[in-house]
Amino acid sequence: MRITNLSMAATGQLSKLKVALCAVFLLAAVALQAQNVTVSGQVTAAEDGSGLALANVLVKGTTKVVNTDIDGNYSIEVKTTDVLVFSYMGYAEQEVVVGNQTTINISLSQDATTMDELVVVGYGTQKKSDLTGAVAVVNVADAKKTVTYDVAKMLQGQAAGVTVQSSGEPGGFVNIKIRGMSSFSNNNPLFVVDNILVDNPYDFAPGDIESIQVLKDASAAAIYGVRGANGVVIITTKKGKAGKVSINFRSLTGFQNVGRKIDVTNREQYQDITNAAYLNSGQAILPGNDPNSPSYINNVDTNWQDEAFRTGRIENHSLSFTAGSEALSYNFNVDYFKNTSYLKVPQAYERYSTNLNVTGQKGRFKYGGKISYTSSDKENFNSYNGESAMMALLQAIPTMPVYDPNRLGGYGGADNLTQRAITLNVIGFNNLINNNTDRNRFVGNIWGEFEIIKGLRYTLRASADQFNGFNRFFTPPSDLGWYYITENAESALSINNDKNVRTIVDNLLNYDVTLGKHNISLMAGHVMESESYHNHWSRGVGYTPGENSQLNYADAISGGEYQSEIRRKSLLGRLVYTFDDTYILTANFRQDKSSLFPENNNTGNYYSVSGAWKAQNDLKLPEWWNTLKVRGGYGLLGNNTIGVYAYAPTVNPFTSYVFGTSLAPGTSVISAFDSSISWEETQTSNIAIETGMFDNKLQFSAEYYVKKSTGLLLAVPLPFSTGAFPASIRTNAGDIRNTGLEFTLGYSNYDHEFKWGVNANLGTIKNEVLRLGDENDPLFGINSKTAVGRSTGEIFVYEAEGIFQNQAEIDAHAFQPNAQPGDVKFRDVNGDGLITDEDRTYQGTTIPKYSYGLNFNAEYKNFDFSFAFVGQGGNKAYNGTYNGLMIGGLLNHSTDMLNYWTPENTNTNVPRPDVLERNANARPSSRFVQDAGYLRLQNIQLGYTLPLKDNKVFDKVRLYTSGQNIFVITDFTGYDPDFMNDGLLSRGFESGSFPNPRTFIFGIEASF
Repeated sequence: MRITNLSMAATGQLSKLKVALCAVFLLAAVALQAQNVTVSGQVTAAEDGSGLALANVLVKGTTKVVNTDIDGNYSIEVKTTDVLVFSYMGYAEQEVVVGNQTTINISLSQDATTMDELVVVGYGTQKKSDLTGAVAVVNVADAKKTVTYDVAKMLQGQAAGVTVQSSGEPGGFVNIKIRGMSSFSNNNPLFVVDNILVDNPYDFAPGDIESIQVLKDASAAAIYGVRGANGVVIITTKKGKAGKVSINFRSLTGFQNVGRKIDVTNREQYQDITNAAYLNSGQAILPGNDPNSPSYINNVDTNWQDEAFRTGRIENHSLSFTAGSEALSYNFNVDYFKNTSYLKVPQAYERYSTNLNVTGQKGRFKYGGKISYTSSDKENFNSYNGESAMMALLQAIPTMPVYDPNRLGGYGGADNLTQRAITLNVIGFNNLINNNTDRNRFVGNIWGEFEIIKGLRYTLRASADQFNGFNRFFTPPSDLGWYYITENAESALSINNDKNVRTIVDNLLNYDVTLGKHNISLMAGHVMESESYHNHWSRGVGYTPGENSQLNYADAISGGEYQSEIRRKSLLGRLVYTFDDTYILTANFRQDKSSLFPENNNTGNYYSVSGAWKAQNDLKLPEWWNTLKVRGGYGLLGNNTIGVYAYAPTVNPFTSYVFGTSLAPGTSVISAFDSSISWEETQTSNIAIETGMFDNKLQFSAEYYVKKSTGLLLAVPLPFSTGAFPASIRTNAGDIRNTGLEFTLGYSNYDHEFKWGVNANLGTIKNEVLRLGDENDPLFGINSKTAVGRSTGEIFVYEAEGIFQNQAEIDAHAFQPNAQPGDVKFRDVNGDGLITDEDRTYQGTTIPKYSYGLNFNAEYKNFDFSFAFVGQGGNKAYNGTYNGLMIGGLLNHSTDMLNYWTPENTNTNVPRPDVLERNANARPSSRFVQDAGYLRLQNIQLGYTLPLKDNKVFDKVRLYTSGQNIFVITDFTGYDPDFMNDGLLSRGFESGSFPNPRTFIFGIEASF
């Protein structure tokens, strides 16, 4: 019994000892499991085994992160319980539990050429492979290689169907169209920057951009309703990332010059042609051009292009900081940009920009905000009577000096008696006048998103966009020649202050649910928008030379102000239904209400329906054929480009009328308006195919679209009996249609040490006017005509048939008043025997029938190389610059005029000069219509990344040099076939647009 008890006691003690020992071993195991270890390894690319430099190795749930070196190697101290997250841009992310490993080598696979990357669309995001609308995802890395102050300029050649017109003026406007024109007023797209709606993007630093999407059809843009008819460009700037502080520095300096000069006459040649023009008109030659006159000018021979052109400068420097954790991350960017003109004038553009993005998450609550501030200063080019500075420069006579200390202001001018030319000294004019515009812009938003239940999220976002502009325009007393004399009484100071504030509040509800093979995504929203504008202007007239140029010193002062307010309210919704990741249906709806229209007509409903079929998930494709998607859609968009109170007529309440013998007060109509005016509308339909082959290395897409715009606002003529001035009424009276094809083709190969990729895009367009009011009266632009059944803004001028060689030819031809041998012969189009305005005829479309872009990139070891071509074709242009140089009068001439007709020189197409222009040889005609197609080397770049193995300061340093606008192949004889104008009714008219400069750049990019 005792032995048994002792045995039982021993057994109990032994059990306790076992429990104690197990606890000790368990604690030791836990302690061992959580101990710190150093893990090292290499991150490589699965396709070729090469090391991935600067890949992220993050300890999940913390801010602890390291980057791989140039060979992909890393080392990090972690706990055995940690999870490491390996990531690299363009590759699929991987997670690995550390455990007892001390060496972890990771091979990352490419993310199927980003086929499943998230793409920002209206009020949300979608997987790229799930898109059913026409959304072009711009390769931002390629776009940024075009150094510019304006985001719109970066898009040139980067997306099919997107055309860009620009000029070389520092800080100048850029004209952009998506799938052609859809209005006779404004055709520029809506820009959305970090979910903030903006009308123009030139107050933002392009270097801070992370992604750009172009919404081209109603299927994609209907969610923006009345703002989406011209397309939408969605821009997302860089956000913070979890991890240690990362510092990135970019700096570039460039030199700009005009790529070509236009041949104009020197002094002797100018005097020869001008003298012939006077003799041919039966007049004595001018004293300044007469070698027998004491006033003959032979000591001045100004080459105005040589005197005016110089090497311009462009520079851009930026510094960004990125860091954070899951709870709060940030990206802060500071940017400086400056561009000085390639002309010897003070005109320049300078901009300071800052941008801060903050994002974070705490449990089910996500939050963030953006603050952006830009301050810019632009010294504007000036014109005396609306003429282009470049045109005036070319027409300036060589017998006028640049400088003349005897004239007020110190610059040269022409004399009435000896030279008589109305010729402007562009250098002096732009140096004497002060025309400065300061822009200050604040853009910001704050947002929060709360997940109410799984899949159901509520988002509140408030944004503000405030612009303050200040323009100061001072014209001092000066003497720039007999026509360009500014007397003291004409000297003036004009000051304009502008302020525009737009606020938007978005309330959005999103619900995502998956039920077996069915995936449903719903979005509903309410948007409130308010916009106010205020302008105050002041003008002072009367200053003496050297007097203080302030308002209080003027002899007379005047001023005024204007203000307006616009309010908008919108309801919006979206449904995306996916079955088995194969069939996708998307529906969008938006209702807009706007104070721009009367209450009985202030609501517009816009919608779209689109679908897609992922054939690779439904059919058995060959192994080399990875993806095949067919998509199509239809929708309705709006355009509210209309002035404030445009539906209300203007009357004069102080009009009196005589009744019998007494004068009675009355009111009369000044301008008439249509009280039922409404927004323009655009219907779009499209069908497309997208495919990827050979591990998605080869990507191809083709799309056909129809874009019909109706109810376009036009000024329809009214009878003069209405008393309206002007005698027209602005109403919804026009319809146009654009159709076209778009193609994209890309191939990339990163499987070898030599890595390369190429992307090309091509877009075609056919524009047709369908209606122009009840009577279909044509619209006229500068040397153009817009008529039903033809394209917008076609060149409409006389057709030249040659040169009259003798009187017999003149007698046998249709009657041309004052024609003489040596004059231009114009075609009698209507056959009535008279050359009149009715003989003008169409000479070509001004809208490019096709536009294209090509981007090539290559890498070999530490070197990288790229180039980009852009171009267009199938369009004509009216070369107004050449027209102005072929007048054969008092202004300077093209050297082509040296081959003018004489009885001894009959084998020529250049007419005899005549200062009276009695035959109007220089009238708008086919002589000055030229092919405006071109192929341009937009940019070319060579870079080298320094090997920085074991460097503790720099993560990466890249040096590069690049060139922009290196050469242009074109038949257009002006400065540049890519010129600026209204882009609408007069799209093909060139009259001295500032040529895009040739630019050579040296830059550095460094990360710390």
